Amino acid sequence: MATAVSPIDSRVSEFLEKPRKMLINGKWVDAISGKTFPTYNPATGEVLAQVAEGDKADIDAAVKAARKAFDSGPWSRLTTSERGKLIWKLADLLEQHLEEFATLETLDNGKPLTVARAADVPLAIDMFRYMAGWATKLEGTTIPLSVPYTPGASYHAYTLREPVGVIGQIIPWNFPLLMAAWKLAPALAAGCTVILKPAEQTPLSALRLGELVAEAGFPDGVVNIVPGYGETAGAALAAHDLVDKIAFTGSTEVGKLIVHAATGNLKKVSLELGGKSPNVVFADSDLDAAIGGSASAIFFNQGQTCCAGSRLFVERQVFDKVVEGVSAKAKKIKVGSGMEPSTSMGPLVSEEQLQRVCNYLEIGMNEGATATAGGKKLGDKGYFVEPTVLVNTKENMRVVQEEIFGPVVVAIPFDGPDDLVSSANNSMYGLAAGIWTKDISKAHRLASALRAGTVWINCFNIFDAALPFGGYKQSGWGREMGKDVLELYTQTKAVCTRL
Repeated sequence: MATAVSPIDSRVSEFLEKPRKMLINGKWVDAISGKTFPTYNPATGEVLAQVAEGDKADIDAAVKAARKAFDSGPWSRLTTSERGKLIWKLADLLEQHLEEFATLETLDNGKPLTVARAADVPLAIDMFRYMAGWATKLEGTTIPLSVPYTPGASYHAYTLREPVGVIGQIIPWNFPLLMAAWKLAPALAAGCTVILKPAEQTPLSALRLGELVAEAGFPDGVVNIVPGYGETAGAALAAHDLVDKIAFTGSTEVGKLIVHAATGNLKKVSLELGGKSPNVVFADSDLDAAIGGSASAIFFNQGQTCCAGSRLFVERQVFDKVVEGVSAKAKKIKVGSGMEPSTSMGPLVSEEQLQRVCNYLEIGMNEGATATAGGKKLGDKGYFVEPTVLVNTKENMRVVQEEIFGPVVVAIPFDGPDDLVSSANNSMYGLAAGIWTKDISKAHRLASALRAGTVWINCFNIFDAALPFGGYKQSGWGREMGKDVLELYTQTKAVCTRL
């Protein structure tokens, strides 16, 4: 494991030195209870900072601030152009502080600094800019009417696209800044106000983003950020009667709790949940590209990715070669602190997540699986686990059916298309899939047959602000990104006038 680390940006050190407060109605405030909680560096297990612990009372204050900002504050009176300019300015500020945010992500989440610098922060910037453009393009339509029971009457009918209102947003810990951008940008473009609850494991980049929100000039109460635990702050937000919609990204288990909590006032709900994505390698594919892509599909972000290619289906005649190739790549991955420049895979996010992944490894071995690479915890300090490839698995095994959310892939041989489609779709999830083949007709036929919200052909983990993302089955409701996400934050009003 790597030991030498890059120096920490001085701005980040300053940020970490002070207890971090929550943003409510444009002011940085302590929790009403006075409580704080620690956030940890996953590479060392040491405390990074103390953060205000929001709970029901703080959520209530934030919701009321957002309600006021939406119902009677300046936000609803801004033109769409003015909203778009504010969102674009936020993107510019984020770009100016790119290195600072990349360092915060690495320290709080554990991912390699090189990845945070090249992917997480730039994608967040791009999301804000893409959505800034949509602020001026949410249009209604005119509709010709032919009402049979009012012969001779004329009507002028049209629709309006209006913001849903006050939005509660709960984001996960695997891409903290990027998930904040995925949630905030479209909601703000649509004209909504927001209460954002970051994951308790990784609250720092969202809180720093809140400082940029204020610097950009957003009116008070438009964006409120309340860190806290899911069972207190998150539950209170999901159940609050003054919240018009809840948007959640996280596990399917918690997603079901969110749905139940939202029934009080029947608030709108969108969910981006778990996955157990199939990644299919045919014998006629470019095997070098398929092997490299398949390794990246599961080991990127320490495997802590909802769409990770965690079920690797390989055509039988090349199964041994592909498994050998992916295993070789797994063994060469340099695991260590994300702040070490040569690190290509960092630690898992927490002690809890480390125990979860190690528990699944033990379950898999007990069920008869064999590790051709990895298979155990790594080191005595921090939350590290070896990149792992499991073979000799069967469809009913827990490691095949359940989301591990770590760098663990199960490799499964297949003989033909019918066998493949049945096995690939044999999952409660339907978030993503990958296909590797030189036969483009076969690729498109399989893409149609797979029950997944995103299918990548001869690539994996390709994201763009314009490309909608979301799942089938128990992987969620609705779509993030692209123009489709605006359906989550707007509602249609029909207006009919007799002439």
